[in-house]
Amino acid sequence: MHYDLIVIGMGLSGLMAAKTTAEAGQKVLIIGKGMGSLALFSNTIDVLGILPKSIKMKDGLSQWIKDHPEHPYGKVGLEKIEESLSSFNSIFPPPYTFQSRNETNSLIPTGAGTFRPTYFIPSTMMRGITLKEKKTLIIGFKGYKDFYAHRLADLFKCRGVTLSLHENPSTEMTATALARWMEQPSFREFIGTEIKKQIRDEELIGLPAVLGVNDPMGARKDLEKKTGVSVFEIPILPPSIPGMRIFNRFKERLISKGVTFLLGYSVSKATLKGKKCERIEVLHPPVIASYSADRYILATGRFIGGGLKANDEKIFEPIFNLPLFQPESREGWFRNSFFSDSPHPIHQAGILTNSSFQPIDGTGDLILENLWVAGTILAHHHSMDEKSREGIEISTGYTAAKYALAG
Repeated sequence: MHYDLIVIGMGLSGLMAAKTTAEAGQKVLIIGKGMGSLALFSNTIDVLGILPKSIKMKDGLSQWIKDHPEHPYGKVGLEKIEESLSSFNSIFPPPYTFQSRNETNSLIPTGAGTFRPTYFIPSTMMRGITLKEKKTLIIGFKGYKDFYAHRLADLFKCRGVTLSLHENPSTEMTATALARWMEQPSFREFIGTEIKKQIRDEELIGLPAVLGVNDPMGARKDLEKKTGVSVFEIPILPPSIPGMRIFNRFKERLISKGVTFLLGYSVSKATLKGKKCERIEVLHPPVIASYSADRYILATGRFIGGGLKANDEKIFEPIFNLPLFQPESREGWFRNSFFSDSPHPIHQAGILTNSSFQPIDGTGDLILENLWVAGTILAHHHSMDEKSREGIEISTGYTAAKYALAG
């Protein structure tokens, strides 16, 4: 089957690329083994978390672009970064929206007992930035081992309570199970009553980020009505329920625009002719299917998503065998100290592209004319240290699609 554009990768960059091209009236196919890192780590939208809270994001990005022209943001440019973030936000109409406070980074509490800077915060977490010592009650659940209310309460200098939801308190629970239960009015009635019994003079209630996948704001408002106190979510360890919300909202929008989804599939081979990709093969044992397109966008992420792989000698890109920016030898992948103040060089490895996000070799020559690259698989960034992962994914997915549309 032939498409106008095929997106390889179903993380945030791939979803943004598919959204951008589908909204331009293109026939789009998106292929992915899974949700990328959305279901693992994404709770909020980091754009450039290393900026101080006092600096407006627009001003900080403008200076960052000047200082780091080879960074993905340097190639996107400030105007398209802002356009891409606006495009992302259009997926989330009220009441569940993503917001920034005063157009700067804010500190939100985490399930590790720390405060981390981030830019766009979902509505269900926004009140967490006003967490007050001795005025917040942290609620955990017996059997849910990824959220320790009493430990967090000690670190945040407030009070913590662990509720029992079963006759057998040793029953182990998961985030996805809790999220499903939270969508049931009877469950919210039960925990709302139990929480209200525990409240003293607290003004805020912090819960793990499991307020349902489909209507988290409805669940939050219901609990607030039952307890009489403001409720907020605290990001937790994987799996990320807020990340699943992002994926589901994108999927719903894209399907309505006619995008074809192949979720749970991997691309096994690309057929090239000269400087063009003619088609790709998708493996779903025992069947191998072939798909062709005028244009392709590669957004397969880094090592976790399989976009980059490594052997004893080097790092490589497995689908198109694109050349990478990387240390000259394996010995240069890591610094002498694991907890070095400087990032490990392996984290800056990635695909080299021109200013239009098309892959190039070390001399700057274009490799494939109908392929564009987006997301963290790009070279010249330290997204973990910069706290810029979602911002890079959103802006490069959007911009690569714009260039692909322009041909």
